[in-house]
Amino acid sequence: MTLSDTGLQVMWNRLLAVVEEQGQALIRAAFSPIVRECGDISAGIFDAQGRMLAQAVTGTPGHINTMAEAVKTLRSRFEIQNMRPGDIYMTNDPWIASGHLNDFLLMMPVFFKGQVVGFTSCTSHLVDLGGLGMGPEGSDIYDEGLLIPPCELVMGGEVNALLLEIVKANSREPIANEGDIYALIACCEAGAKRLVQMMEEFAIDDLHALAGYIIETSRRGTLEAIAELPFGEWESKLTVDGYDDPIELHAKLSIGNDEVLLDFDGTGPCVGKGINVPLNYATAYSVFALRCIIGPDIPNNAGSLEPFRVIAPKGCILNAQSPAPVAMRHTLGQMTPDLVYGCLSQAVPEKVPAEGASCMYDLPLRHAPEAVDRGGSQFALELVFNGGTGARPGLDGLSATAFPSGVWGSQIETSEAVAPIVFHRRELRPDSGGAGRMRGGLGQDIEISSATDEDFILFLSVERVNNPARGRYGGMPGAPGRIRIGEGGSDLPGKGEYRVKADERLLFQTPGGGGYGPPGERDPDLLARDIAEGHVSEAAAKTIYRRMP
Repeated sequence: MTLSDTGLQVMWNRLLAVVEEQGQALIRAAFSPIVRECGDISAGIFDAQGRMLAQAVTGTPGHINTMAEAVKTLRSRFEIQNMRPGDIYMTNDPWIASGHLNDFLLMMPVFFKGQVVGFTSCTSHLVDLGGLGMGPEGSDIYDEGLLIPPCELVMGGEVNALLLEIVKANSREPIANEGDIYALIACCEAGAKRLVQMMEEFAIDDLHALAGYIIETSRRGTLEAIAELPFGEWESKLTVDGYDDPIELHAKLSIGNDEVLLDFDGTGPCVGKGINVPLNYATAYSVFALRCIIGPDIPNNAGSLEPFRVIAPKGCILNAQSPAPVAMRHTLGQMTPDLVYGCLSQAVPEKVPAEGASCMYDLPLRHAPEAVDRGGSQFALELVFNGGTGARPGLDGLSATAFPSGVWGSQIETSEAVAPIVFHRRELRPDSGGAGRMRGGLGQDIEISSATDEDFILFLSVERVNNPARGRYGGMPGAPGRIRIGEGGSDLPGKGEYRVKADERLLFQTPGGGGYGPPGERDPDLLARDIAEGHVSEAAAKTIYRRMP
């Protein structure tokens, strides 16, 4: 049967709907709030060669773009002739999956008329895998929890019960982990079922023609977008807080006829704490940042990803080698878009925003060790908060918005329901957005305490405490992040393990985004609105903008 371009486009649209339903199945079935409420997932459909054809809109670049390569790896590890209907493969190897142990990646072969026609895959974050937990204190990967190499999770429809028991036995949240694994299984199965139904409906026996159309159309569109850019090389440098000392991230962006190459040569070496980043994760966020500017309307798949290549010296902090500790790899991995935009702003200055808060301001919390002995609750919870994005050439930055991660902020009611904590305050942080013709997005003021007479442990790994988001083209920097215990307490470093006593309050301020253009050029009406809405104080209007509307 010969398919027209119109027919292939209709099937492509249907495939996008299928994969979105697949992703929603994972979110609806998940146990952990970071998945169910925050959307820390990915879901995708792949052809028989392991090439990504479609991804769910909901999902993080760190999960989606690593999944695009991980399926190829798993596809090569297991012989396709040995696969059976109902098989599902799994790994959490950081250098295959999504950069740290807490992310589980599943892959399921899809059978139609007795043949493997493609694969469904998904990733989500499990809240606890044992070890030292979700913090930067590990000295190697073995400190950070349970590592599962590529293996069969489900064999012919039967779950590997021993593997599931091992995962549960190595977790402080065994029930949540079990539920999240079954949610991942349901996600794969939902995608496989809908894909088969689609093939039956369109009377096709394989995905060859559709895959070729999707990949070639997307690749061609991306190359056309690249051709509109100036060719050349641009370099940038970004200083980040690091653990004990600042770290320099370096990038050189090369734009040619048919490729965009990003090189992290010159970036500082790995450190002895868990903020190192596997290259697959650094690549995922770097390419996402490039694609936000280059052909952003082209769907994300193997074709649109093909022209982008990222390299880095082995052993630099953006190309960590096993067994380096990587639990908090997102801390620096999510800073790479600002590094990339430092290059791209020189090539296409009219398209690139100012720097933003960038890395998630997440709060992994855990019960104090002695609490369980006294009858207190055992829990492990990862709260997610966000700062402001950088101002854009023609628009203000977005406040309390997840860029580049896309992970939604934790919900207060849900968080209080699953762990013994209380939120006393969560509100936008006035004056935190960098001043400019376009203002940076605002961060948040958050205040938390224990809901019982027991202490809890906090694991911090955040950025922008010592190096706030820089403005662009005369814009001012955003406010730095700030963490302290008690109103009069001294500021805490952005990384480390801390105890919050039962009678204390944790004060947590997320950073603001940088401004764009000189503050004196801001529209008086916009400044008046900022003051009326409490985003800019009258004092800041006088001293920074040097005028009152």
